[in-house]
Amino acid sequence: MTARTHTIAIERAAQSKLAATDLNNLQFGRTFTDHMLVATYDEGAWQDVKIQPYGALAMSPSISALHYGQAVFEGMKAYKNAAGEALLFRPHANHARINQSAARLCMPPIPDEVFIDGLLELVRLDADWIPTRAGSALYLRPIYFASDESVGLRPSERYTFAVIACPVNSYYAEPVKLTVTRDYVRAFAGGTGAAKAAGNYAASLLADREAKARGFDNVLWLDGKEQRYIEECGTMNVFFTIDDVVVTPKLSGSILPGITRDSIIKLLPTLGVKVEERTIAIDELAAAFRAGQLQEAFGAGTAATIAQIASIQFDDLTIALPPVADRPYSSVLATVLSEIKTGCRADEFGWMVRV
Repeated sequence: MTARTHTIAIERAAQSKLAATDLNNLQFGRTFTDHMLVATYDEGAWQDVKIQPYGALAMSPSISALHYGQAVFEGMKAYKNAAGEALLFRPHANHARINQSAARLCMPPIPDEVFIDGLLELVRLDADWIPTRAGSALYLRPIYFASDESVGLRPSERYTFAVIACPVNSYYAEPVKLTVTRDYVRAFAGGTGAAKAAGNYAASLLADREAKARGFDNVLWLDGKEQRYIEECGTMNVFFTIDDVVVTPKLSGSILPGITRDSIIKLLPTLGVKVEERTIAIDELAAAFRAGQLQEAFGAGTAATIAQIASIQFDDLTIALPPVADRPYSSVLATVLSEIKTGCRADEFGWMVRV
């Protein structure tokens, strides 16, 4: 292990907000902990790495991120085990992915000693904010954006990296209803679909709002070229069980490489379940449903963890999935993942990092 070259300065909040917070009654993403991590990249180097009280960041209206969209982010969670120790789920995978996203947007990589060490210090400081109720966690949101004061179209020379944290309960309380859109596309091969870029989500909001106005929870996106092959949901990757085989769309350059997705793909063979990463057409899914071969559908993501899909609206067809109690693998997967994250099951993959 290389020696740390960045000293992480810590300024503690004068008074904690925790005593006035009900960790069992939370609106997702609305309650934030006492502290945040902030670091700056300038003149070719990372500097001013610090943890400070949660609050507003001062910025100019001319910063590049506001004009040209150089902004990426991550989503990750911290848990507690039975001994009360804080645990991070696969932080090194999140670190690798934010740097892959940053590279796509011409942003310099964040070093391990800023991302990982900073996360550990932040979670250590705000560990009391980690809820222990089933389905709860401390959600961590690393954000990374261009902060040059310039309206010239070029990669920024100055960047800000920050991590904020919020205690959360379940993202979806009930199985979700999805609809396939024919009016919009999420990404094309060669674009930024595989990066966790802020602009990807901005471009999906109109379709999402229209879906919600029609009584759906989210959109199931098809490929941008043919609008034939299933890609992902707006908040998560998707899986389908067809004749006891779990199928998920293969990474094509326009699908976000989800860390929960990758974890499920690695876990399923250990449970004796066959899994396939391949293209899957929406027509194939409809045919499997009509033939009685579609056993379950579920989403997977950091915020959602494993979210059961109740139905998928496709043109004039409603693909109604079986009751959750009758589904073969998704509930088992959710239990296994939860047990690994909270230290109740052996971590055979080395995913958990003790804080």
